[in-house]
Amino acid sequence: MTAPQAPLSFRLAYVPGVMPDKWVRVWGQRLPDVPLSLAQVTAARAPGVLLDGDADAGLVRLPVDRDALSAIPLYTETTVVLVPKDHVVTAADEVSVEDLADDLVLHPLDDVLDWERLPGRPAAERPATTADAVELVAAGIGVLVVPLSLARFHHRRDLTHRPVTDAPVSRVALCWPQDAHTDLVEDFIGIVRGRTVNSTRGRKAEPAQPQRTATKDTPAGGTAGKKAGAPGAGSRRGTGAARAGGTGGRGGAKAGGGARRGGGRPRRRG
Repeated sequence: MTAPQAPLSFRLAYVPGVMPDKWVRVWGQRLPDVPLSLAQVTAARAPGVLLDGDADAGLVRLPVDRDALSAIPLYTETTVVLVPKDHVVTAADEVSVEDLADDLVLHPLDDVLDWERLPGRPAAERPATTADAVELVAAGIGVLVVPLSLARFHHRRDLTHRPVTDAPVSRVALCWPQDAHTDLVEDFIGIVRGRTVNSTRGRKAEPAQPQRTATKDTPAGGTAGKKAGAPGAGSRRGTGAARAGGTGGRGGAKAGGGARRGGGRPRRRG
């Protein structure tokens, strides 16, 4: 007796700040018999989770190793500076890196921005996590530059943010192992890309309708319309004859007109 097969499931990893809810909802509507499990992982751990087989796909931050992982870039985030509500930068709608030159800018160990040169004044120690850095900002110890989604993820009423126009940006992508492009991964790709259930790109596409085969009464390449084509040719010739006689027909109309004039009341003789 063989052991029963484990039911299908789909495991999706995602990094903090990413909101997969809308795609998970569509998954539940299209594949109600395939449970989808979510696992939030840090941006640094996300590629390893996929390569170790602990998730089937992931919503991660680029860059990743493209030799090991396939990636579909989804969107690029706005970068913002997170500050107390009474900070001077709140007077502007947006700021530049230069505007932060006099600030203590925190740089946590899990920073997801690829800086060539860190802005502002460096802190004596780097916070271990972005969450720790947010607590320091709330305490009035420095400011923090992060993607907008992380500023919202760590929302606090006593903090606000402003866009930083010339800071590095973070890109979010859907990734999966190169050697594990399964049917379920393709289903999720279709959902993320907004394909319909019947899209020809997804495996859920409707089968193509078979072409009508030729029979003895219906020759290949044409049906009744083709048969009608033979008399149609005669009809076209007949039409041509009608055109040829069209002048005569018009002439006949003129003659008929004359007949009508001639067919009027006879003149009385004097």
